[in-house]
Amino acid sequence: MQTPQTSRQTSRQTWSSSLTYILTLAGATIGFGATWRFPYLVGENGGGAYVLVFIIAMILVGIPVILVENVIGRRAHKNTIDAFSGSIKGKSIPKFYKIIGYLSLLGAFGIMAYYMVLGGWVISYIMSILNGTLNLASPISKELALSFYEEHIEHNPLNIGIYTTLFVALNWVILKKGVIDGIERSMKYLMPLLLLCLLIMVVRNLTLPGAMEGVKFYLTPDFSKITPKLFIDVLGQVFFALSLGFGVMITLSSYLQKEENMIKTAIATGMLNTLIALLAGFMIFPSLFSFGLEPDKGPSLVFQTLPIVFSHIYFGNVFAIIFFLLLITAALTTSLPIYEVIITALYEKCKISRTQAINYTLGFIFICGNLPCILAYGPWEHITWQGKNIFDIFDFISGNILFVLTSLASLLFAGWVLKDEAKRELSNNYTLSPKAVSLWYVYIKFCLPFVILAIFIAGIAPLF
Repeated sequence: MQTPQTSRQTSRQTWSSSLTYILTLAGATIGFGATWRFPYLVGENGGGAYVLVFIIAMILVGIPVILVENVIGRRAHKNTIDAFSGSIKGKSIPKFYKIIGYLSLLGAFGIMAYYMVLGGWVISYIMSILNGTLNLASPISKELALSFYEEHIEHNPLNIGIYTTLFVALNWVILKKGVIDGIERSMKYLMPLLLLCLLIMVVRNLTLPGAMEGVKFYLTPDFSKITPKLFIDVLGQVFFALSLGFGVMITLSSYLQKEENMIKTAIATGMLNTLIALLAGFMIFPSLFSFGLEPDKGPSLVFQTLPIVFSHIYFGNVFAIIFFLLLITAALTTSLPIYEVIITALYEKCKISRTQAINYTLGFIFICGNLPCILAYGPWEHITWQGKNIFDIFDFISGNILFVLTSLASLLFAGWVLKDEAKRELSNNYTLSPKAVSLWYVYIKFCLPFVILAIFIAGIAPLF
């Protein structure tokens, strides 16, 4: 770790190594995106067709946009708002571009509003298995699994409120230690734990009777399933999965050293994220088909159906705890960097202490985001839009609208405002892959914005 400067304006620690940075990025981009959101979207969109389009989108959209946000973040070495400021060739960048930074903060708030509540759901399952309330040592029925979900998740806001508070408190403890001492060091332990749990579950579920039917559903494309909805779901998932559009990449890359090869880290991040998402599918779909369960349960897929699976295998309680520990670990690796986006902005913009920024951030999100999402499955369940409750509204607006628009604006900023400075930053002053960088620049300036805009309009038009 490099020694930080003394002044607030120039104080900026850097990652101790490329590996720890990649692990942190991987943690920030895996989370519930790969272990919860990706599987249920695959199930809703017919399996293999969604997987195929997702892989293509990761290569053609995800990795190029990672590079855009890395360029913006490392160039400025500032928070996600001030990253859209400075000067180009002696001419100041107009202040209105900072709106992009504020949009990313809004997106970060939107995702954390419901994300922490999901953490509360997971902890509730872990505690219920440990205390015997949910016993998976013997087979349970679909009705029992649904009854438990409704009683302990949907209609128990006090229970979920307590566990959500516990998850927020865990984040607070780690965030208090700072970016390097807190987030970086925790990732060294959390990421290997996540991968270990995931591999255990994949191996176990692939050996179940009838598991290959799930693999067939998961990997065989049905091209009739490719619709405008699928494309917007894929696009939203790519941005969600890679933490694009809500300041995470910009904030984390602002701690990068200038000699870091951002092309290699972006490719590694995209490949690792795709690998984890694919492994999550191999963990879930073979087990669903093995026991004749439907894969299109939506957001509640892993909570309503997987307990049934665990109850039908030896040591069901043990494997269920391992699975839910995987989920909570994935959630933690993502929530820490997203919180940091807002904390860094508050700390640097409002000239307050880091502790105050942490308290204000976690407190505001809890009151204005977490509590409404908890109540969305109880007293406020009647508040809906387009058939979505408050919880689902936060998910849809942040994951399918705000992230996409912010990333689109970042593309335009890099291509049309930074211009040659973007190429200089990515190529480490023209010392790395100049031809590849030039190709990337033309692509993100002239091609990719139109692709993203077309998919976005086609996807949301039916809603209005």
